[in-house]
This record gives sequence, C-alpha cells and structure tokens, in this order.
Amino acid sequence: MSKWIHRHDISDKVWSILSPLLPGQQGGWGAVAKDNRLFINAVFWILRTGSPWRDLPSSYGDWKNTHRRFSRWR
Repeated sequence: MSKWIHRHDISDKVWSILSPLLPGQQGGWGAVAKDNRLFINAVFWILRTGSPWRDLPSSYGDWKNTHRRFSRWR
C-alpha cells in the first residue's frame, strides 16, 4: 500500500530498500522513529525545492521537528 503524499515522494520499491538501513527501528538502540518515510520525503522536498524549512508543507509534519531531526542526523 502506497503512502505517497506528493508525486515526487519516494516509491514503495525504493522505500523497501531504504527502510531497513535507517535508524529508529524496533529493537535497535534509541527511540523508535515515528515515521521515517515521511521524514525522508520531507528532507527530499527541502533539497529538491531549495525552500527554507519554514516553507515545508504541513502534510510533511511540523517543520521545526523535521529540521531538528535533520540536524541530529547530519
């Protein structure tokens, strides 16, 4: 089942490859991520558009939390 929100979001096929490689998995160290796919799509949206974090569409979640998480990952 596809969870695409926007037409440029990553496909189910790409997600099936990428998902196991990301932190925040059940049984892993640290907290379990709420929605890695939504986060990755949000970061890709920022990179693709060159927009400031404040312009992140609300469908990707709160821009402050997404930016904070991105800052921790980088």
